[in-house]
Amino acid sequence: MRRLAGIAVVLAVLISGCTAPEPSQGPQIVVTTNILGDVTQQVLGDQATVTTLMQPGADPHSFEISAQQAALMGTADLLVSNGLGLEEGLQQHLDRAAGAGTPMLAAGDVVEVVPYASGEAQGTPDPHFWTDPAAMLEVVNAIEAAARGITGIDAQKLATSASDYRARLQDLDARMATTFASIPAERRALVTNHHVFGYLAKRFDFQVIGAVIPGGTTLAAPSAADLRQLSDAINSAGVPTIFAESSQPDRLVKVLASEAGVKVQVTELFTESLTGPEGEAASYLEMMGVNTQRITAGLTSP
Repeated sequence: MRRLAGIAVVLAVLISGCTAPEPSQGPQIVVTTNILGDVTQQVLGDQATVTTLMQPGADPHSFEISAQQAALMGTADLLVSNGLGLEEGLQQHLDRAAGAGTPMLAAGDVVEVVPYASGEAQGTPDPHFWTDPAAMLEVVNAIEAAARGITGIDAQKLATSASDYRARLQDLDARMATTFASIPAERRALVTNHHVFGYLAKRFDFQVIGAVIPGGTTLAAPSAADLRQLSDAINSAGVPTIFAESSQPDRLVKVLASEAGVKVQVTELFTESLTGPEGEAASYLEMMGVNTQRITAGLTSP
């Protein structure tokens, strides 16, 4: 009977014209956002299969997953999430995986949380900690610690890859500080499509003037009064450039730029999502490098 069953499987594969899928290699790590997914992959290297749920260019506040991906969350050796309410559409799946006993790492639990300073979300935790590379060092430490106890992970190899990536993060932090130093103090004012730069502002001494979308999520919407108030603040501060997130339409940002004055530029940043391999922000390090250059150029322009 076993032989007949085996023949049946072979025939089924041949009829379908497909090859049988290879079994997954090593421990299975599931990560919600692609920024955390990239960092997790850098720390673990080739020791585990890292599955990132969020596709390149997606909005972490609103992306959705398939039933297969939801099931994978419940069987992972480790599930890495933001943990500060960023993945609004995934919360039920995160809760279900936790209830099923999946080992969880909420990155927001290991960073020094910065609350939103203004807008409808004022006082609540800001989940955009990745805009500060120093905060990401704490995330790397936590990923290494969580992965160390997973069966199939070589602790020494893990320590080496984590150490190498920490060095790259420290180099990024130093380069950002050096580049931002060229921006005069009176020009260190940030306006974006929604509140995303609280951590960067605290780390590198910027002032967040405001955001087109007043809340901490892209799912909110600005009122006419919000736009007028922000327009007045932009003109008062003399902001030369406002920044639009690459995963969000920038129509409202352009409307605001028009109201604020013709000299206000609109520059695209990669703040919520990485791009595909062919894009300018294919990794976290590349994303932060591009953003640093664009912010500096935008705020030092005539």
